[in-house]
Amino acid sequence: MAHTFGVDLRGIIDLLSHHLYSSPRVYARELLQNAVDAITARRALHPDAPGEVVVEPIDSGTGGTLRITDTGIGLTEREVHDLLSTLGRTSKRDELGFARQGFLGQFGVGLLSAFLVAERIRLVSRSAKGGPAVRWTADAAGNYEVETVDGDVAVGTTIELVPHRDSEHWLERDVVRALVAEYGELLPYRVTVAGEVVTGDALPWLEDALDYGARVLGVQPFDAIPVEVPTVGLTGVAYVLPRGVHPGARQSHRVYLKRMLVGDSIEGLLPEWAYFVRCVVDSSSLRPTASREALYQDETLLAVREELGRQVRDWLVRLDATDPDRTAALLDAHHLGIKSLARVDDEMFRLVERWLPFETTDGAQSLRQFKRKHGTVSYVPDVDEFRQLAPVAHAQGMGLLNAGYAYDVEILDRLVALDGPAAARRVAPTEVLAALGDPEPDVDRALRDRLALAKDVLERHDCEAVPRDFDPGSLPALLVTNVEGERKRDVEQVGEQADPLWAELLGSLVSDESDASQRLVLNCRNPLVRRLAGLDDSALVELTVESLYVHALLQARRPMRPKDTAALNRSFLELLDRAVGGHA
Repeated sequence: MAHTFGVDLRGIIDLLSHHLYSSPRVYARELLQNAVDAITARRALHPDAPGEVVVEPIDSGTGGTLRITDTGIGLTEREVHDLLSTLGRTSKRDELGFARQGFLGQFGVGLLSAFLVAERIRLVSRSAKGGPAVRWTADAAGNYEVETVDGDVAVGTTIELVPHRDSEHWLERDVVRALVAEYGELLPYRVTVAGEVVTGDALPWLEDALDYGARVLGVQPFDAIPVEVPTVGLTGVAYVLPRGVHPGARQSHRVYLKRMLVGDSIEGLLPEWAYFVRCVVDSSSLRPTASREALYQDETLLAVREELGRQVRDWLVRLDATDPDRTAALLDAHHLGIKSLARVDDEMFRLVERWLPFETTDGAQSLRQFKRKHGTVSYVPDVDEFRQLAPVAHAQGMGLLNAGYAYDVEILDRLVALDGPAAARRVAPTEVLAALGDPEPDVDRALRDRLALAKDVLERHDCEAVPRDFDPGSLPALLVTNVEGERKRDVEQVGEQADPLWAELLGSLVSDESDASQRLVLNCRNPLVRRLAGLDDSALVELTVESLYVHALLQARRPMRPKDTAALNRSFLELLDRAVGGHA
């Protein structure tokens, strides 16, 4: 035996208020939306029919009802039963001529949103198709009555809301006017609230886009980009924010559907890289979700997102060609988004290549400036490594670029893909080491003898020390990672817990050149290092070498292991002890 689902209207209203709609305030939008759909339907039958919505709110503190009247197509008795008293029957709406295309409402739940603030709804409607006027009365318990009305009733619909005891404020003049103006200020029909017209004749961003953007954003935009996607009837403005925002910040766009506000925090309208742009648009074809507070993620929205992203990108290209100073200012504020796009877009890459400053050993320079001087862009992908090597590289006349920030390495990979393998290359710290000079033979010999006394200290820190002669002389030591040594140490740690066959296989992947994972490069031009070469006290040699290691580690800004922290404390206290006469 077949059964029909029962519907608990109170449960449905609770579902609407807590899960579908974000706030009871949407009741105003839903009632306004129904009125606009009704006028649209009547205009389809009679193009010269009046188009007006009159809202009469409650006067503050007086009680009463809210009334909204439209000059729309109205409803027959049959339509009242099928449209107002059956939840979600969109197919029936189509059969009755309320086809979803061309109308704002789609899901047949709009009028129910009035129960978020009202305990009873009264509706009187007369259809433009003929027949008597009809009165429909419903309460939040799910009961309703339908009866015909005698007398002269104008074509259209009037809805009255009797508020809940704790919801009167939602129906009062100031709140209703603010809600109706927010949702319906751009509607092409005349809408009045308590006798005051709240709609305008034109889209405000067509009159003064920058001024309108300042009102919407709360700050004067950097620029306003007209955008248009004719296939979905979309027009509007993309506003470039004047200051940098976090790449993870939500994209909050203001979207209208047939001039009715969908929301001012709509996401997904632009590609992720355009996080520094906010849009205000009106469309006739984008699909809203059931709550009409967001856009449906379908192929149409994906196509709109791609097209709007292309138009923003084209604006960036035009700006680069016509106003270099503003282009530089834009890159300074929004470099992350533009760098993200440059990874995959050739024209954006060339813009970044010309204008975006990178940190280099010659100061802040664009890629094009750096290439012009050095030919090849030699870079290191780590910020701390660059800052340690930069003074040394600069003193030796080597050009080095810091590629340790977001998207930098990918930008340089793009440079290689477009201009060939000689355009850019990653520099290992050992290459900088190889460019350093050898010390004087006597100094080199004496220093190596002293380093032999500190062998245990160096082994304790997985380090080997090498003397070199380089500028600046104020820098006593560099700590350089030995990639092969680090790999070997990692293999040994894994091999201790693996079976013999696997350990042997791992061991075959590394060479036996060096056991140390780090190299302490001592600068023989530094006075402290030269004095180290003349020390005879083996304990003081060990203390000095360990202190130089800790200093170089701190300069390199690397994470300190427990044994490094212990070395820092030990060397500091022992040097302090010697300074106050603790050792003879």
